[in-house]
Amino acid sequence: MFVTTAGRTNQQMINKAIEIAANLEVPYLPRKKKSINQLKEKTNRDCLVVGKERLELFEKGSPLPFFFHPNSAMFRIKRLLNGEHDPFADAAQLSSGMTVLDCTLGLASDAIVASYLVGKEGHVTGIEGQKYLAYVVQEGLKEWDSGLPSMNEAMKRISVIHTTALDFLKRQPDEAVDCIYFDPMFEETVLESNGIKGLGQFAIHDDLTEETIKEAMRVAKIRVIMKDHYKSKRFEKYCFQVNRRKTAKFHFGFIEKN
Repeated sequence: MFVTTAGRTNQQMINKAIEIAANLEVPYLPRKKKSINQLKEKTNRDCLVVGKERLELFEKGSPLPFFFHPNSAMFRIKRLLNGEHDPFADAAQLSSGMTVLDCTLGLASDAIVASYLVGKEGHVTGIEGQKYLAYVVQEGLKEWDSGLPSMNEAMKRISVIHTTALDFLKRQPDEAVDCIYFDPMFEETVLESNGIKGLGQFAIHDDLTEETIKEAMRVAKIRVIMKDHYKSKRFEKYCFQVNRRKTAKFHFGFIEKN
């Protein structure tokens, strides 16, 4: 991995790129009129590009970048503001003041909705096992302007931690958080946007294990929730009750503690 700037740059962007490289403990490479592909070929590394509006992750063998975008969270929160239903909200049954652990953060769209639902009195923590993905999402949550003040505040309240779900869960005491959420990479991929397509290159494709679910059940106080493809065998394997939705490519399942 190395950090560089967008083609049209300025001193402020250069300084930011140098600072990010230092934080991530990777080299900073000046552009010097070279293309991203030329720099990737020269170094044989992935790269993080600091632009004026956003950070972009490029895998060395792919032209598709990953960048933060709240994805479906914006229109989902608008629907909630209008009193409409959201499948995740219905399954999670979150309310003000609750705490949530999102064990598979990804683009954080569900974490954003969760943060909106639990409000200022609650808290959402997101776990991401890929270091650079965690950084891009963490910075995006701080800086993205959705045009909705309540959503901007919800994004800024989310804590992002770079670790694996199992390692994090093992360090937590019993019933440390109200709800725990999993969104494993679909057994049959659902691609919705360029951000999602770019995400697939960097995401860690670890399947959920019995040990992880067992730890989640220990750490959760109220319930464990999972979103997965409608054909997934994991719901039955781990005894999740499923909210089935006609025509939907994914379903939500839950296990109540009591």
